[in-house]
Amino acid sequence: MTRVDTGPAVLETRPPDGRPAARPAARPAARPAARSEQGTGIDWLSGIPFIVLHLAPLALLLVGFGVGDLVLAIALYAIRMFFITAGYHRYFSHRSYRLSRPAQLVMAVGGVTAAQKGPLWWASHHRRHHRSTDVAGDPHSPNDGWWWSHAGWVLSRRSKRAEPGLVADLSRYPELRVVDRYQIVGPWLLGALCLWVFGWGGLVAFAVSTVALWHATFSVNSVAHRVGRRRYETPDTSRNCWPVALLTFGEGWHNNHHHYPPSARQGHRWWELDVTYLVLRTMAVFHLLSDLRQPSARVLATRPARSLSQ
Repeated sequence: MTRVDTGPAVLETRPPDGRPAARPAARPAARPAARSEQGTGIDWLSGIPFIVLHLAPLALLLVGFGVGDLVLAIALYAIRMFFITAGYHRYFSHRSYRLSRPAQLVMAVGGVTAAQKGPLWWASHHRRHHRSTDVAGDPHSPNDGWWWSHAGWVLSRRSKRAEPGLVADLSRYPELRVVDRYQIVGPWLLGALCLWVFGWGGLVAFAVSTVALWHATFSVNSVAHRVGRRRYETPDTSRNCWPVALLTFGEGWHNNHHHYPPSARQGHRWWELDVTYLVLRTMAVFHLLSDLRQPSARVLATRPARSLSQ
């Protein structure tokens, strides 16, 4: 089932049973983003795995990298990117469709293998971003610098934990709390499996695809707030950036997303390829999910930007 929304853009959270959850507080008045978000500094100790995996390309010189390893890397990237875009973002953060409880758990477990922490952590920070986009309180505003919005905020001590009050609808499920608490297990198990089944080349494929996943996802916060065009006059710096959209299966249509966050569809025109939405739509046909939300024609037509080159 596809649900067409006709109301204004809101950030809504809903549990799988369909009961409405509390709406977040209204957006604070616009003001310059506070650089105090950087004040707690980088936690270099917990950032060691992040740094080490970036050395993976050097391993290619030692173990080689065949066609099979390349295919594995592409598959690992594509599958885990879907779990991030469809699961962590459009489902856990925005509840853009409904899943059964077992399917919800599958989305959570698949998401942690991407090494982007747990579903509660991810959704918490993303919801905070939408509450305070580009103003004080935004965890990764580009106004605090490109590096901070891209990766610095992830390594910050301030960003280590989820904010329980922002994900009460998710933390009511004990299985999601367990997945979130032991999120480090998923990537390690997947890496070990790649090594066991495919050898050292498989481990390198895992590492390279994980680094690619990180930077593609991070580019939505950094590049897609600086590069691209604005279709809608949203109160932030979000832009539609087609290269980011291709890399992230549709997440780069970021101005569209900030215009109407609850939508499962982020490509608002036929030429705006949104692979994640196409897969979700196919899953809905086979009744693997329901209540797939997308904006109405009235929502798509509201608040046009004065200039697409803004």
